[in-house]
Amino acid sequence: MAGEQRIIEYINQHIAPDYGLKLEAVGVQDPVQADRAVAEGQYAGTIYQHQWWLKQVVDANGFALSTTVPVFQWAFGIYSDRYSSVQALPNGATIVVPDDGANQGQALWLLQRIGLISLDPAVEPRTAKLKNIVGNPHQFVFKELDLLTMPRALNSVDAAIGYVSQFDAGKVPREKGILFPPAPRTFASQLVIGTPYLSQENIVKLKQAFSDPRIQTWLKTTDDPLVKDVLVPVSAE
Repeated sequence: MAGEQRIIEYINQHIAPDYGLKLEAVGVQDPVQADRAVAEGQYAGTIYQHQWWLKQVVDANGFALSTTVPVFQWAFGIYSDRYSSVQALPNGATIVVPDDGANQGQALWLLQRIGLISLDPAVEPRTAKLKNIVGNPHQFVFKELDLLTMPRALNSVDAAIGYVSQFDAGKVPREKGILFPPAPRTFASQLVIGTPYLSQENIVKLKQAFSDPRIQTWLKTTDDPLVKDVLVPVSAE
């Protein structure tokens, strides 16, 4: 993705030389193949996935991959083509949530944090599924869609919950976003490394470079339109 590429370019120019490194962003269309390439040592690492997405990939494919350093958060929130605030959503509103487990939990947890639904307390919120909703006082109707399809469906539903980057890619204006609460740190993008290579000298330096506090400062202050309000500093909690 373009925003992640900009982060790598910033680190390469301003931070990597201090650690004796030179970085290059490489685009791989298939994320599973990208993870396979990192696990096999073809590439040093990735920064496009949070730990729970990675867990799905590892569980499905058996790759030897490790999360190391949180790098940024994807801005994640609620969009609507019909309403200008969450409070305006009517009873019975149709709300679209991601259809993959790793991101559906984030969407439902968001709704619980703002008091619109209740989740089964026996279930860890980040893992919640639609079946784990135990309180729905506004009688919202939930539909599942993949993240790429969600922007195209926005005009046919009352609200949709997903990543700013996906809605930007779908040409949905930012003003259609009606709530962007801080994302939990557990969903931060991670520098993912092939587990067998964690102790290699260049990888140790890479982890140090991606831990440099200048990255978080830049994320907070940059005016780069591909990064500003799309990829944000790592949350405290």
